[in-house]
Amino acid sequence: MIKNLFKSRIALLYIMSISMVFSFSAWMSLLNNYVIEVASFNGSQIGILQSLREIPGFLAFTVVLVILFIAQQRLAYLSMITLGVGVFLTGFYPSATGLYITTVIMSIGFHYLETLNQSLSLQWLDKQKAPIILGKISAAKSFASLIAFVVIFIMMKFYSVEYKYVYAFFGLSTSIVGIIAWIGFEHFKDDVVQEKKLVIKKEYWLFYILTFFAGARRQIFVVFAGFLLVEKFGVDIHNMVILLFVNASLNIYFAPKIGRFIAKVGESITLKIEYIGLVLVFISYAFVENIYFAFFLYIVDHILFSMAIALNTYFQKIANPKDISTANAVSFTINHIAAVFLPFLLGMVWLYSSSLVFIIGAAIGFLSFMLSFLVPYKPEQGFETTLKIRK
Repeated sequence: MIKNLFKSRIALLYIMSISMVFSFSAWMSLLNNYVIEVASFNGSQIGILQSLREIPGFLAFTVVLVILFIAQQRLAYLSMITLGVGVFLTGFYPSATGLYITTVIMSIGFHYLETLNQSLSLQWLDKQKAPIILGKISAAKSFASLIAFVVIFIMMKFYSVEYKYVYAFFGLSTSIVGIIAWIGFEHFKDDVVQEKKLVIKKEYWLFYILTFFAGARRQIFVVFAGFLLVEKFGVDIHNMVILLFVNASLNIYFAPKIGRFIAKVGESITLKIEYIGLVLVFISYAFVENIYFAFFLYIVDHILFSMAIALNTYFQKIANPKDISTANAVSFTINHIAAVFLPFLLGMVWLYSSSLVFIIGAAIGFLSFMLSFLVPYKPEQGFETTLKIRK
């Protein structure tokens, strides 16, 4: 059975996804407390650290340059090890410079691994089964996050383990899994040789635009939705952790169902539901006055983001198989463009009106909704948008 496991491409996708989330969830959930309690960070320093964390995501297109010399699967293993090393070192360098360096190391591994994992998923999975399997993988990632939270709680609550050893445990776990996967899994040959040149193709313009808007909405949710709960409603760290637990638990249940829903009704309908749902959620964020309704919005927001699988499977259906690696790397960079400037700009808007930030988010969601009408009900290569006549 173990032997067959190491011959399964799907098993490798699960392992890469779970190991990535396991250590990154730990890094992220501990960060704010760690930098304040141990590293004595101020607001400016945490802002710099978060900006540095996003730069490797913005530079994800460089994956294309690296795979000229290293096969995608081997680069994924190296990325797992790099992610683990970055997390492992985090607790041993509690200074601004030390945390900036370890954050960049961690982020390079994380963003390269996420880019490669997504690329290999679209290359290896059958187009009809891809939404279902990706939904199950999303659920597995949420379960890995839950396990990470429980382990952290036990280590720190009952055994008073220091931050550096908690970081070391999670980082070492991911690096070891990366080494075992490298040694154990056979090297899977590409069914289609991937294009090695960095090219932005006009045929994929709709996918690129929807990806950019998705990145913008993600920033508004990640940066400002949680901030709203804390600033406006005074939600403490314990209740925020409980909310994260609820989100992860619900995603374990809903993600596979969303995957099957996409496989049944298609990407066009799914994206319309996601985008109009996000419009309603962001408008509600702008005017919410009840804490329990705010919790409800936060949970619905998170579930809607699970529908983003549809955007990836839409691309899988319209892409030339040899373009998947390069176009995916480009889209990952496009997704992170908003991360470079949006938090700063909307942070300034927040000082004037927090409601306006979410109204801007609703406007972005509405633009995405209108563009979703250009996604064909049965997209395929040569029929990427409804503006084209099916061949």
